[in-house]
Parts: sequence; structure tokens; C-alpha cells
Amino acid sequence: MFRTVAAASLALATTSFVSASANELVINANTSDPAPKAAFTQVVEDFRAANPDIDVEFNITDHEAYKTAIRGWLTAQAPDVVFWFAGNRMAAFADRGLLEDVSDVWADNNMYENFASTRDSLTIDGKQFGVPYGYYQWGVYYRKDIFDEVGLSVPETFDDLLNACAVLNENGITPVTIGTKFLWTAAGWFDYVNLRTNGLKFHIDLMLGDVPYTDDRVRATFDNWRKLIDADCFLENHTSYSWQEAQPFLYNGEAAMYLIGNFITPNFPDEVKDDMDFFQFPIIDASVPIAEDAPTDTIHIPTRAENKDNARKFLAFVAQQDQQQKINEAMLRLPPHKGAKAKDDKYLNKGAAMLSAAAGTAQFYDRDTTPEMAKIGMEGFQEFMVRPDNIDEILERLEKARQRIFEN
Repeated sequence: MFRTVAAASLALATTSFVSASANELVINANTSDPAPKAAFTQVVEDFRAANPDIDVEFNITDHEAYKTAIRGWLTAQAPDVVFWFAGNRMAAFADRGLLEDVSDVWADNNMYENFASTRDSLTIDGKQFGVPYGYYQWGVYYRKDIFDEVGLSVPETFDDLLNACAVLNENGITPVTIGTKFLWTAAGWFDYVNLRTNGLKFHIDLMLGDVPYTDDRVRATFDNWRKLIDADCFLENHTSYSWQEAQPFLYNGEAAMYLIGNFITPNFPDEVKDDMDFFQFPIIDASVPIAEDAPTDTIHIPTRAENKDNARKFLAFVAQQDQQQKINEAMLRLPPHKGAKAKDDKYLNKGAAMLSAAAGTAQFYDRDTTPEMAKIGMEGFQEFMVRPDNIDEILERLEKARQRIFEN
């Protein structure tokens, strides 16, 4: 398909964890935000209760630090289970022989039927290399009370969005909060402007290296994106903030909108929960079929793991319908298991309806393309948001990288 702590925070960025005996299981997770941390702490407790003979070590590290640390774990003495992402983020490790083929877990637990909607994102050459535990929609989370105060309705078209930016600025409110210190939030804007400008097939072809970044259609995406930059839609000094650090501007009323994944919703403070709402990214070209980003989060067994039997038990446990439902209720995400029900929540209800009506879905820029291209691309996106006049240089740099990485 593709080319190519609960226990404590234990300095995981530089340390590998190794099981000492066959009755152990070492799990390294990136679920450091409050809702995922609580959800998987409970999963691990449930697994311990169901498997009292297995001594489980559960290590959680910061989400961003994890992205670096996992590369060391997989090539050294690995833990037994790692958390990661579907698509090319998984394929980059699987293609190097660093992740275990777990097709047997799928076959033994009726997963081909129960997880049909996410199977392709975990499949390479007909084999499955992980188990999904949740997916979610992206879109625009906004302060409906601020919209009401300044007389705005939900933007349905790109022109509506530009108008909303103008009205909010006139009222001294930053239209869109964003933190690009860790780059990937800028990729969300690239994804959606490109999907709405050129459609899903073109977007995926670009992700797979089959389209030059100097193509006129890519430039059209950046031309549309620049309209938002020129309209002062984005938070000043956004390169100084992580995505979490950019949230308070939304909650304290200094900003009105945030393009982000549904993982933000458990973070809404009680005092503004009733003022928050969600809308689909506006239409740029009505002739382009609507596609959405819907990333899938996953768990895997490293090839170098010592306790693979216990790891398989854990993957099968997470794949159970009741666990899938509990995990995603706690995290406010959508369960991949077809029999698990999503929580009755306005954001999940809107997200599920939006995704089911979409012409198709992408994973996300840094999950759909190769890691090396993603790094260079996202650096370019961040630079563009700060220095849009550098567009020619940025696109030439991305194109040189594409030719080298994809060898075409």
C-alpha cells in the first residue's frame, strides 16, 4: 500500500526499555496529554487484571519527544509495544524491518471484518503491521459566542473565511490561533487548502512523490494560502508556540478559530465549553469533491521486542470491541472497530457525519508522505507562513528534495 507515564516520565528520549523475562511486557506510549493518558492507564490496568501472570511496565513520554526517541528504541533493544501512526509513518519503519508483521493477530481476532475501514492504512504488501485504536476528524473549532458578537455566521466558502478574518480583525480579535513551533500544525493548513484546491487524488499523488512541487496546481494552493496570510488571519509569532500553547488564545477570547484535530476537545475549559463549536473547512472550488484529513493512531510490536507473545496479547486486547469503545469514549475519538459505538458527543457526531459524507480521506501530510519529505515540506510551510515572498525558493527546495527522495 505504501512506498517506501502512567508509571512515571522516565527520560525516555535517551533510554531503551528491555524486558528481562518472558512474563514481562514493556509498553512505550506517546499518550502524554490528559485524556489519552487516562484512557490508556485504564487499558493497562484492565490488561493487568485479565493477565495477572504478566508484569506490565507502562512508560509514557511527551508526544514530541517520543517522535525522536522511537527511532532509537526500534534500532536498539526495543520495548515490546510502541504507539505510533498509520500510513507512511508506519511504513517508514516497516520497510526497514523494524516492525513485526502482526497479520496473525488480525486473522485470529476477526479484525479483517471488524477493522475493514482502517485495514489499508496498516497494510503493506498484503501484511498488517499494527492495530488501530482510534481516528478523528480535523476541522475548524471556533468560539460561536465571538461569532455572534461580531455578526458572523459559519464560513461555507473560502471567501466567507476571508471575510470572517476581516471582520474579526476589525474587532481586535485574532481570527485564527496556531502554534507552528513543531511544524505539523502548518501542514494541516497545507493539507486542507490543497485538498480544497486540487482534490484528494492530486493530494495523494503529491504525497507519493508523483507530482512536482513546482507544478502550477501546487502553486495555486500556495496562492490561496497566501490570501489568508495577507488578510492577517493567523496569530502573530506563531512559531514561538506549540499547538498546546496556542490554545489559550482561543479560550480567553483573544482568537476565534483553530484548525486542528478533534483531540483538542477534551482540553476545552469548563467555562468556555458551551461557547465552542466546530465547522468543516470551507469550500474553495465547488467542482472539487470534498475530502478530509482523518488520521489513525496505532500500536505496534518492534521486530527487536523480546516478549512478542505478550505483545500480541496486548494488541488483541486493545482490538476488542469493549476496549475500543472505552478508549475512544475517554479520548473523544472515533473507534475503528465497526461494532464499537462512538460517544454521543456533538463533535464526534459532526465528525462522523462529515467523514461518512466525504469523497475520501487522507491521513495527514506527515503520515501520507515519507518522513524525510515531510520534514523538509513542513519546514517550508512554516517558512511560507512567516515569509510568503520566499515562495519560489521554498518550492524549488521542496522540488529538489522530492526528486532526490523519490528518485524521479
